[in-house]
Amino acid sequence: MTRRLVIFDVDGTLVDSQRHILAAMEGAFTALGLPTPSRAQVLGIVGLSLPVAMAELAPDLDAQAQARLVAAYKDTFAAERAAALSPLYPGAAEALDALAQRDGVVLAIATGKSRRGLDHLVAAHGWAGRFASMQVADDHPSKPHPSMIAACLRDTGIAAAQAVMVGDTRFDIEMAEAAGVAALGVSWGYHPGATLGARVIDDFAALPGALAEIWGTA
Repeated sequence: MTRRLVIFDVDGTLVDSQRHILAAMEGAFTALGLPTPSRAQVLGIVGLSLPVAMAELAPDLDAQAQARLVAAYKDTFAAERAAALSPLYPGAAEALDALAQRDGVVLAIATGKSRRGLDHLVAAHGWAGRFASMQVADDHPSKPHPSMIAACLRDTGIAAAQAVMVGDTRFDIEMAEAAGVAALGVSWGYHPGATLGARVIDDFAALPGALAEIWGTA
């Protein structure tokens, strides 16, 4: 049996963390006495590792000030997360359950979140053991570098030709292209669907058909 791999981004793909991200970014910039970037600017960098994201949002600050922004963001995000869990997008839980029950299908994660943040989500949503590989920003260059996907392939022993990256940002799509795997965009996340390429789905109900088309099993 051919084994196939589905790699998911988290924020904007599985989890709607927009409220927490915006609040944490406002808290970080306020802590340093700086004007908060616009909503569009903040959502535009979702998916990047935090140091890279802060360099994009505050390019005129020196490295030490950017590092303080990163630390303040993490503190505020942790407080927001403790107050309320970011919800899953409609259909996400059911889609993961259905894929996990399919013979030969393996699941993985490639996210710009920290290990601490991902571990919190995994525990909160009962995902322990659900993903064969969970790659986070702590251990890799920022997206769109292909390092995370390469690690997922190594961990699972599945060839790039049998893998699909599912994400909501252009960084996810570019990462997949750099790694030589198929990319599937989702329109409900933080980057406009029109920027993600030709293959984009509008809800999780369309995921099985899109995967079958990619794999030629329809």
